[in-house]
Amino acid sequence: MTRIKICGITNIDDALMAIDAGADALGFNFVPNTPRYLKDTKAAAEIIKQLPPFVTTVGLFVNAAPEVILSTTDECYLDTLQLHGEESPQFCRALNRRIIKAVRVKNESSVSRLSDYCVSGYLLDTYVKGAMGGTGVAFDWRLALKAKQYGQIILAGGLNPDNVAAAVQQVRPYGVDVSSGVETKPGRKDSAKVQAFIQTVKEIDHEWKQ
Repeated sequence: MTRIKICGITNIDDALMAIDAGADALGFNFVPNTPRYLKDTKAAAEIIKQLPPFVTTVGLFVNAAPEVILSTTDECYLDTLQLHGEESPQFCRALNRRIIKAVRVKNESSVSRLSDYCVSGYLLDTYVKGAMGGTGVAFDWRLALKAKQYGQIILAGGLNPDNVAAAVQQVRPYGVDVSSGVETKPGRKDSAKVQAFIQTVKEIDHEWKQ
């Protein structure tokens, strides 16, 4: 089954709506100066404390200090870390937590970098100059197929209810990740789009099982 993560959660209503629609994981953004940044970690913790069990909580960071990452992880009850910066393989190992290493895919050399890391999974996002993610732009999914040799792949970058079926059919990733593709505005999710996105993925999975 393809795991589904709804990223950029900023409020409890969107969080519970996404879970009710069938999301497996929720992403929380702790990257300063970005549209979905959760500056108040206590408020983020309050959202996460209200979530039902068996929902994976993922914290997003970019080139943050280890002490900041670990203190936020503990305060906010995060299950997994998603690192979007230039964090080295050594940096990831030293955190001693479950880590998804995000890579902005530009070409084949972007994908080959994955071999240096030993992490729980790899999130493939689109390379856009000056942006660390959340751009709503897709990349060449043929590169995602090459990336699967390195481990569990989570496909991101420009996914939305209209193209996620093609993405899952072509790549068959471990998971898919969406943020801007199911929003009315940054940080506010559109219930109809979230439901359509998740239902589409589940329908593709159902077809495979038959």
